[in-house]
Amino acid sequence: MKFGMTGPRRAYLLLAALIVCAPAVRASGVSEQAFSDWYGDIANRFAVEDVQNTGLTVFPTLSIPIGGEYEAMGTAYTAGARDVTFLEANPAASSDLQYTELALFHNNLIADTNMEGLGYTTRLEDFGVGVGGKFLHVPFTEYDDFGIQQGTARYLEAIVAGNLSYNFFNSFYFNGVSAGANVKAAYRGIPEQIAPNQSAAGFMVDLGLLSRFNLLKFYPSRDRNFSVGTVIRNLGPNVLGEPLPTNWTSGIAYSPFRPLLIGLDVTVPMTPFSPLPAEPVGYATGIAVTVTDFFVMRSGFQLKGGNPRITMGGSVTVQDMTVTVNYTLDMTTQLTAFDRFSLQAGFSLGDRGRGDRQARIRTLYLDALQAFAEGDLERTIELTQQVTDLDPTFQPASETLQMAQRMQSLQQQMDAIRSGPAAETSQPSDAPTPDTTDGTAGTGENTSAPADTAAP
Repeated sequence: MKFGMTGPRRAYLLLAALIVCAPAVRASGVSEQAFSDWYGDIANRFAVEDVQNTGLTVFPTLSIPIGGEYEAMGTAYTAGARDVTFLEANPAASSDLQYTELALFHNNLIADTNMEGLGYTTRLEDFGVGVGGKFLHVPFTEYDDFGIQQGTARYLEAIVAGNLSYNFFNSFYFNGVSAGANVKAAYRGIPEQIAPNQSAAGFMVDLGLLSRFNLLKFYPSRDRNFSVGTVIRNLGPNVLGEPLPTNWTSGIAYSPFRPLLIGLDVTVPMTPFSPLPAEPVGYATGIAVTVTDFFVMRSGFQLKGGNPRITMGGSVTVQDMTVTVNYTLDMTTQLTAFDRFSLQAGFSLGDRGRGDRQARIRTLYLDALQAFAEGDLERTIELTQQVTDLDPTFQPASETLQMAQRMQSLQQQMDAIRSGPAAETSQPSDAPTPDTTDGTAGTGENTSAPADTAAP
């Protein structure tokens, strides 16, 4: 009798443990005071009390990560973006993603303050598109001196974004340079009884570049292991005299070994349309470890605006669904409350047939190499032409095709040289034999007699 479990069943159990045990880890014998002291020591190391010029921008929702791998890696995702959360990290990444994705997000921030999100992206060869949004809502309830509810109100912020990107110079040997943009609209609704005439809307863009290549790679794979990216986020005009949280972020991502991804970002805040000073430079770093084919662990650290933030989380994949759970420690974390958790449910909707086409290309190319090794040049040319028809950027097939065509041409020339002299010296079998005995030629008749039979 076997007591083992199948892959999907193990994934379901791991997901349940991830969700159920995370709160227990959070509250396992750690007091609020102990956490405050520990976090305070971290904050003091970075001299956060000396940080100035924070909180001067509008739409704070733009600076709060919605969740997923972007949040789990401490937002160090500018170069490593590889799922739908690229919408917040680098708009150039949509033209380099493998799958069409749909994701739903829930982020529990503080008490009953929550943020919901939605993201979708797909890729058409070198052209990527995406849409997304997030919605923050903060309920307010008014009570009188006797504790009787008098009214309710709700502060809200909403962000929507549309994405376009294109991968230039993409080939077999070079992954290209992706350029992309997000066009975003933001709205905040503030009840009149809280702050009159403060509801507002704003518009902004994100502009990003991304390139992937191989560097110090210690494992075989067609996936590039090193990435560099840069992005300008939230570039737009002031809203009611307040600047947007514009920043310029650059980063790298490195995978020295297949299961490991390391990210590092540097963020420079800017206020290009306002005389107000910008925040200090921020930093972020993160790590992701693929433990099994269905489980990934992540952690990250971000120092931004005098608020050190530590994030940890994990993802479990079951068939085409991936569930990501993150927990964040920062100045808003309260161990006595169940908050600072985020949840993402992501769905892979296929790759538009790119995987099947690549498998077909690999099969055809291997068959072409086999035919080439056997000296069958015609078969080699036929197969490599099929490969280039399926993928013109598959340069090894083009190179093999050109080599086979040159060899075939050379072989034909050699055959022509061998047969050429024999054809020139050979005579047709029915050609007349010339007679030069009497000085005549071309008659086909021999009128001379042998010397020993001459007439007397």
